[in-house]
Amino acid sequence: MANVFIMEHPLIKHKIGIIRDMNTGTKEFREMISEIAMLETYESTRDLKLEEVEIETPMSPTTVERLCGKKLAIVPILRAGLGMVPGMQALIPSAKVGHIGMYRDHDTLQPIEYYCKLPADVEERDVFVVDPMLATGGSACDAIAQLKKHGCKRIRFLCIIAAPEGLKKLQEEHPDIDIIVGALDDHLNDKGYIVPGLGDAGDRIFGTM
Repeated sequence: MANVFIMEHPLIKHKIGIIRDMNTGTKEFREMISEIAMLETYESTRDLKLEEVEIETPMSPTTVERLCGKKLAIVPILRAGLGMVPGMQALIPSAKVGHIGMYRDHDTLQPIEYYCKLPADVEERDVFVVDPMLATGGSACDAIAQLKKHGCKRIRFLCIIAAPEGLKKLQEEHPDIDIIVGALDDHLNDKGYIVPGLGDAGDRIFGTM
């Protein structure tokens, strides 16, 4: 099964509490999504490799550690995934950004893809697929399958809130990836929304409720 990491950092828990609140406005909600994504990125990049480099400080020569050239990519699932990108780019500004567009059919709850634009060398990169909500798991599974078709072998999925149903589906369909979750909620309701969740993340990020 895929490796699942549930974040236990107090700041992540605090900020998730803010975005759950229905009284949190669009501006603050968007800022919190970006900040949570930044914290999750910090926690999920602990295994990046370093190399020693000789430099000159204003005082003397010294040896420092730098990331050893590993190429990274961020691929948000449109549209809600866009809200996580700024926080991630703040930590890894050299990462290229691709986009996979999907929407969920409200009757079947199945994902329908309408857009895919990826970096030309995406197969050479460690890819972070991001979406604030992992509900049924359909969009995440299909997006990761699309990346694998493009030759990607090192994929991680980051979300802020997950339902057990979606997490199970993602683990079963893609047992070779790491899954980073801010909070694991109770269940999906009959409309496929996470409970207690926070409502529709895309609508709350872009103010289209």
